[in-house]
Amino acid sequence: MAEPPGVPATRAGMLSRAELQELVLEGEIDTIDVAFTDLYGRLVGKRYDAGFFLEDALENGVHACDYLLTVDIGMEPVAGYAFANWEKGYGDVHLVPDLTTLRRLSFRERTALVLCDVTDASTHAPVGQAPRSVLRRQVASAAAAGFQALGASELEFYSYADTYGEATERGWAGLTPTSAVIEDYHLLQTAREEPLLGGVRRHLAASGVPVENSKGEWGRGQHEVNVRYTDLFEMADRHVVLKQCIKEVAHASGVSVTFMAKPHTGQAGSSCHIHVSLWRDGANAFAGDERFEGIDCTDTFRWFLGGWIARAPELMVLYAPTVNAYKRYQSESWAPTGGAWSYDNRATGFRVVGSGSSLRIECRLPGADCNPYLAFAAALASGLDGIANRTEPPPILRGDGYRAPDGQAPLPRRLSDAAATFASSRFARQAFGDEMVDHYAHFFLSEQAAHDGAVTDWERARYFEQI
Repeated sequence: MAEPPGVPATRAGMLSRAELQELVLEGEIDTIDVAFTDLYGRLVGKRYDAGFFLEDALENGVHACDYLLTVDIGMEPVAGYAFANWEKGYGDVHLVPDLTTLRRLSFRERTALVLCDVTDASTHAPVGQAPRSVLRRQVASAAAAGFQALGASELEFYSYADTYGEATERGWAGLTPTSAVIEDYHLLQTAREEPLLGGVRRHLAASGVPVENSKGEWGRGQHEVNVRYTDLFEMADRHVVLKQCIKEVAHASGVSVTFMAKPHTGQAGSSCHIHVSLWRDGANAFAGDERFEGIDCTDTFRWFLGGWIARAPELMVLYAPTVNAYKRYQSESWAPTGGAWSYDNRATGFRVVGSGSSLRIECRLPGADCNPYLAFAAALASGLDGIANRTEPPPILRGDGYRAPDGQAPLPRRLSDAAATFASSRFARQAFGDEMVDHYAHFFLSEQAAHDGAVTDWERARYFEQI
């Protein structure tokens, strides 16, 4: 698919097969990371000798254990999945390198990365539970309806002067933020943190991820990195490279970062606002002559917005996939507490921004812990459903989004509630299929169960002496 308007067709760091072969022969690249994401959105895979990759793995693909789509965050196999389990012996999946993702990693010495599609080892059919497969299905649905879906994610994180090793030794408590002040748009304070952020921007730009900017956020040591928009599939790929880059550059710089949605009780959470628009024949299909709530738009825009809002409660778990994610939704915290929509209002779940060719919808529900493939898939499935059913959005909210009028669809407030709503959603099963819904519902409920069985510092501080 052609690059969207305004986005260069070539990007520094991206490699063709011939370019990779030349760099390998010259000794400039000797390692290939062959990767996909697990359910959490983490890159997993193998590192290949570059010569063997070119001779064998590039053509034949590679294999990895199917348990990678069923483990918990500590890499322990979780019982109860139909896809992979001890009864089936935890066999292999087949990884097919997607050469459109082949890039040189400037933040890793003599290394390139290729992302893979996950397929069945016997039939080579796509594995529907793999995050990239989930989004690919929705992108195909958009294409069948004549649309190209474009978008971007805005990823926030906190940084600390402590190394990852020091953070672990301290039990991830009492860490020192890289800033002692709230640094939202603060150029003096963020200048002090340029060894990390400047390195991230430069490495991303040299690794096939075009950067727009970085900025301080509304927390001490909190930052946001924005990369250029593109089609949603490519954007999700960029997102996972961005996250990997930030973690590796932080480690090399002797600091640590976290993408937890709410790492501190008294500070702002970290979001991953996602922007989406639909395009047709090189033009923004949202932009038009119809006047709707002060916005010049089309029915396509109105119905996409209506569907996205209407289906948010059913798909909330794809935006907020952890127990911690739901602690981010607090009044006057810059995170939304409901599904209202507005024009350029940062206190609502859905914020319409731009005009004409830049008209788009920003969803402020996802946290920094979201899996981008799943969040974009949820957005696209919901919006396309809205177009198909001509779903009207609720009235626009003008004023304080934290005091929205009654009538807004309530959003789940706990991971367990969101997972149960997802599991029982007829729409989710129609959009994603029973196997995907059952697999992820089990994943989310297992995450909740792990939390429910853990004794926390909060409990010890509250009850140790006083109970």
